[in-house]
Amino acid sequence: MSPAPAAWAWRAAATALAPLLPLWLARRVRLGKEDPSRLGERRGEGADRPPGELLWLHGASVGESQSLLPLMGSLASRRPGLRFLVTTGTVTSARLFADRLPADLAARTVHRYVPLDIPSHVARFLDGWRPDAGVLVESELWPNLLAAAKARNIPLALLNARMSARSARGWAMAPGLARRVLGSFRLVVAQTEEDAARLRTLGAPGAEAWGNLKFAADPLPADPVALVALRDAAAGRPVLLAAQTHPGEELQVAAAHLLLRERLPNPLTVIVPRHPERGPTIAAEIGPLPLARRAAGEMPGPDTAIYLADTLGELGLFYRLAGAAFIGGSLIPHGGQNPLEPARLGCPILLGPHTHNFTAIVDALLEAGGAIRVGDSAALAEQAAAVLTSRNRARRLTDAAARIAAQSGTLPDRLAAAIETLLAPAGDAA
Repeated sequence: MSPAPAAWAWRAAATALAPLLPLWLARRVRLGKEDPSRLGERRGEGADRPPGELLWLHGASVGESQSLLPLMGSLASRRPGLRFLVTTGTVTSARLFADRLPADLAARTVHRYVPLDIPSHVARFLDGWRPDAGVLVESELWPNLLAAAKARNIPLALLNARMSARSARGWAMAPGLARRVLGSFRLVVAQTEEDAARLRTLGAPGAEAWGNLKFAADPLPADPVALVALRDAAAGRPVLLAAQTHPGEELQVAAAHLLLRERLPNPLTVIVPRHPERGPTIAAEIGPLPLARRAAGEMPGPDTAIYLADTLGELGLFYRLAGAAFIGGSLIPHGGQNPLEPARLGCPILLGPHTHNFTAIVDALLEAGGAIRVGDSAALAEQAAAVLTSRNRARRLTDAAARIAAQSGTLPDRLAAAIETLLAPAGDAA
């Protein structure tokens, strides 16, 4: 299929579906996935462009939007007059982004929800905001949005780009559309060389691999008062954290807890689900084990076996509390969550067998001795007990992981310098 027919087909399909989108958005509102007071933003409404130079940055979900923070810090220091328009696609990402945005950046930043990829919506968005350049993170390849930006001569960058083998096979079925979409970007920087190679094959000949921007993030924050309260409640008990778990993992963690208490006196297992709204379901699944739920305002007592931390944005607390952390999404074929979050906070890392979302960094951690691989509940209990009972072993793990985490510290500055090439020279912008 040639570029024009492929792009036309996408545009026509999106236009045809537009009348049905209010019903879809209404359903998402009922599920808590949209802010009912801000649905106009999904139609591209609500533009309030500030004066001066404006950079648009888009990160669809929590991880992508959080990875923008160090990049924005580098850009702000390089261009004092630069302002930011940040778009996200989920309520959770918007909330956490606002919570973690430093005050000096908040004064220069406006947040909006990204418009749906309908021609009229994206035109309204771009004509209202008129960004000087745009940065999209990871795999946000929306044909109508990108075509509209290119038609308006808005220079674009795709950063932290990833392209799985499965996604590449899908795009390869419409090679003209792939070339047209990827040709919208003047700068493409991928996470890994494998990602870059797939992107080059599909239509981004200049794609390079510089590393993963998520690995350059600041340590997750924690409320010091809440941390003291949790440490008092734990009362010196050995604490195993299961961080960002997915369906199918909580029961395995509960089984590991039963094995762990055969090896250790009165351990406490903390489960932080990836999606906190699953809290009631998880509590019901775990069943007879003594459990307390943070979303219900409960604290772990001396007899609590499982503390279910089904709240949002508190993971930094529990990495600081725990003596070892299992990283969720890795005992099932999800691909794992970010293992460098505990590495930055000195928490020993345990990983299941499925870590393909973070292959390069997991390989580096394992090779350096900064993480331990476990295959099932029994291995999780065995290795957690070994770490929780040996300070020397825990320290070797955390020291090695910290060295790996530190290697990505220069990436935001390097990316900021590349983004500056899309903007007018500083003197002209002023």
